[in-house]
Order: sequence, then structure tokens, then C-alpha cells
Amino acid sequence: MLNSNKKTKWARLSVFSNLILVVLKLIVFFFSGAVSILSEALHSGIDLVAALIAYFSVKKSSAPPDEDHQFGHGKYENLSGFIESILIILAAIYIVYEAIQKFFSNTSIEYLNIAILVMGVSAVVNFFVSRKLYTISRETDSIAIETDATHLSIDVYTCLGVFAGLIIIRVTGLTILDPIISILIAIYILFLGSVLTRKSVADLLDKSLSKEEAAKIEGIITQHLGKLVSFHKLATRKSGSDKLIEVHMQFSPDVSLKDAHNIAHHIKDDISDSIPSSRVTVHIEPCDEDCEICKSDTCKSRK
Repeated sequence: MLNSNKKTKWARLSVFSNLILVVLKLIVFFFSGAVSILSEALHSGIDLVAALIAYFSVKKSSAPPDEDHQFGHGKYENLSGFIESILIILAAIYIVYEAIQKFFSNTSIEYLNIAILVMGVSAVVNFFVSRKLYTISRETDSIAIETDATHLSIDVYTCLGVFAGLIIIRVTGLTILDPIISILIAIYILFLGSVLTRKSVADLLDKSLSKEEAAKIEGIITQHLGKLVSFHKLATRKSGSDKLIEVHMQFSPDVSLKDAHNIAHHIKDDISDSIPSSRVTVHIEPCDEDCEICKSDTCKSRK
């Protein structure tokens, strides 16, 4: 519950900060006519939508399992990450379209000083908010918050790009740099959008946990070999910030069901302590009595 409240609190802050920046950038674009400012306003608009999606997804994903969602609601976070990444790609395509249109127009850029100031302020605000969101995402292992943080991190670099570009335009008077900067920003956004899409799809398709985490799980189980003869069918996946782990454990014939249950429960606790937000399911089995490969040193039924 503490993690859930923390995620919701900072997702809400992201919504408000993005809303303010969108309004500021749109006002500056209206007066300046700079397409790079429009691209940044659109980008912040996408960030705002992403922040809203992240906010509602972390609230929904924290709901307890119910009759229709017996494994919980963690996939809402994975789904939000996928939607946000698609929005990033669509925004990049639109920015390129607007920049191409700008190439064939002779619109001058006005109010450069204000535009430069707003871009600088936007970069600073997004830097601090994105750093905090990254910290929260690491603490809670939330894909929705991580994606939202990535949105804002992208905005930091794009704002700095526009900021530098507008200064160059002010010094040189070359307004053709405006659409060129926009296209470069769009290419960068498109690249990061594709990276986020692959990551979110991997979680939606139940990609296994990392090799390092799998090795850690196997190491914990191996430490309990004895009455526990062996294990197999280790399967892992993620659902939001939850890490779902399933494993079959074989016990020697002389071990009672009660003892096997207690050992399995102890292993589950050790895994949960080592891997935060993990949910472990153990299937207890009798050994197959293949004593030649048995690793148990306590079995009284060894042939």
C-alpha cells in the first residue's frame, strides 16, 4: 500500500507539471510561430496524456485481485506503457509533417527571447521531475512510472535542443534551422519510442525475468537441497511491478506433507526477501525415485 500511495502521488505531480508546460508552450507558439515550439508543445501534450495514463494505471494496478482478475491488476501498468510508447511514435511522425510544411513557408519567428526562456524553464522543470520519477520507479519497480519518467527525460533533451537552436537563430537569423531542429528532435523521439514499445510488449507477452534474477532464484532453492531433492519447471514473468514465479519441487519419500509445505514456505519467504514484489507459487511433488541422480543427502528411502 505504501508503494501504491507513493506511485500515485508522484504520478499526480507529473500530470500537473506537464499541464502547466503544455499551456506555456502553446502560448509561446501562438505568438512566435516557431514550429520547434509547436513540436515541443505537442511533445508535452503527449507527456500529459502519458502522465494521465500512468496515474490511472498505477491506481488501478494497486487494486487487490477480484473475481474477474484473480492474478491482480498489474497488467494495467504494462498496457499503459505500450499505449504511451505508441503515442510517442505518433507524435514524432506529426512533428516531421509540421516541419516539412514549415520548409515551404516564409513565416518568421517572433518573441524569440520569451521562447528561449520558456524552453529553458521547461528543461529545468522536467529534469527534476523526471529524476524523481526515475527514483520512484526503481523503488517500486513500476513500468508505468518508468515510462512516464522516460517521457519527461526525453522532453529535457528536446527542450535543450530547441533552446540551443533558438539562440542560434537569434544570432544568425537563419529561420530554416527551426524545421531542421524539429526533424532532428522527431528522429530522437522516434528512436526512444521504439525502445519503449519493445520493452512494454515484452512484458505484455510475459517475457521471463532477467537471467540474473533467475539465477538468484535457483541459488536460493539450491541452498535448501536435502529433504528437497530437486526442482524443475521454473517459470517467471512480470505483471506490472509484480514478479510472478512458479516452480515445481520434488521431496524425498520420507518427508511428510507438512514438512514439505514448511520447507516450500521457507523458500518462498527467502525468494520474496531477495526479490521485492515477487509472488511465488510452489507445486510440491514426490521424487521420481531415480536415486542415481538424487542430490539428497538425508533421504532414508535411498535404494
